[in-house]
Amino acid sequence: MTTPGASASGASTDPAPAARAASPPPPLPRFPAGFLWGVSTSAHQIEGAADTREPSVWDAFTAGPGHVKDGTTAAVACDHYHRHGEDVALLRGLGVNAYRFSVSWPRVNSPGGLDFYDRLVDEVCAAGVRPVPTLFHWDLPLSVEEAGGWRARETAERFAQYVARVAGRLGDRVPTWLTLNEPAEHTLLGHALGVHAPGHRLLFEALPVAHHQLLAHGLAVRALRAAGARDVGIANSHGPTWAASEEPADVEAAGFYDLLLNRLFADPLLLGRYPDGLGELMPGTEAEVEADLKVIAEPLDRYGINYYAPTRVGAPQGSAIEFGGVSMPAELPFSVRPVEGRPVTDFGWPVVPEGLTELLTAFRDRYGERLPPVTITENGCAYEGLDDRERIAYLDGHLRALHAAMEAGVDVRGYFVWSLLDNFEWAEGYARRFGLVHVDFATLERTPKASYHWLREALRAQRG
Repeated sequence: MTTPGASASGASTDPAPAARAASPPPPLPRFPAGFLWGVSTSAHQIEGAADTREPSVWDAFTAGPGHVKDGTTAAVACDHYHRHGEDVALLRGLGVNAYRFSVSWPRVNSPGGLDFYDRLVDEVCAAGVRPVPTLFHWDLPLSVEEAGGWRARETAERFAQYVARVAGRLGDRVPTWLTLNEPAEHTLLGHALGVHAPGHRLLFEALPVAHHQLLAHGLAVRALRAAGARDVGIANSHGPTWAASEEPADVEAAGFYDLLLNRLFADPLLLGRYPDGLGELMPGTEAEVEADLKVIAEPLDRYGINYYAPTRVGAPQGSAIEFGGVSMPAELPFSVRPVEGRPVTDFGWPVVPEGLTELLTAFRDRYGERLPPVTITENGCAYEGLDDRERIAYLDGHLRALHAAMEAGVDVRGYFVWSLLDNFEWAEGYARRFGLVHVDFATLERTPKASYHWLREALRAQRG
């Protein structure tokens, strides 16, 4: 899950707000047979059992004062490590046919770490659910960070070695793999602004982090192919970028934001090149960057998109601005503004389902035949309460927007809700609840919410 980012739609003005559904939604339109219906989680946010794995950058970061708003850590989280049987039963009861989870590199580095994922994959398969592992979801081993982390090129090579090890153990049962989760947000929040682990405040000097993550992805694709994988993708975050006004300064700032937070990560993967002006900022000579791009652009079988909301962007305002729980520094060449006239989630993010249609059709128009089949690898919202009608309205609206994009000709093969469980929400701690299932963090009791039951019935109707 991420702070809303930018997308391939380019800078445009905010369209008129749509009315929210005030009553229970009618049945969803029919999605194709074979469509992947799933939920997503990530290792650091749910597994707990921190004493059974190597430390990660997040363990070090959360130990620092003031880094997490409620002062908590993920040492226990949802205790999924010990309670994964309960959680697989929730998957079975929900009726999804796919489960996207992440593999913890620090756990794989520890004795018995791969044994855990071996058991988990077996249980997920036995439940009739497709396992869809993501191989990096922000929890870099602390030992790798201390050796340079994503600022060092060697980390990409080490990542490929780790991926080969995981694929060699699980590849006989795992049909679908995702390499990285949201490298844009990991670069921005963890390395440019310092509000996520590992806590670096490099601003534009964080660009090598973006390049090394993309290179790691390409090397990981090659490692997965060598292990026999036939369905490989990535989970990138995207969302429309809207200019705050039609004034040239606002349009220019929005275009730059879109370039930096979106195209920087999509163009190399899909077009084999960086956007104009950014390639020369990457580490290495021009020839070295060109050679890396050939690795980065390894063909993909699916392109994962995490969508939460559009971002409204204008010219710099001369002071820091709070956005999505993040203080955006005044020295940036843009400022993020509120999307006005929209309902917001408990995180303060605007609810704009039609932004998903806009995003997907823009991707189709920009990348054409270079765009592989798309899977929505994350979509969800933070709301309190077991009777979470607002979450039902959110999911219903976004599924209808997704179907509209498919009717417009976008090849979409799956949709994953973020998230199965309430969890450790990074720098917010346990203050934001994205789960279809409520977790009492004192007792660890799981209680399905109204949205869980709604989605179960919606999926039953899809099966006819």
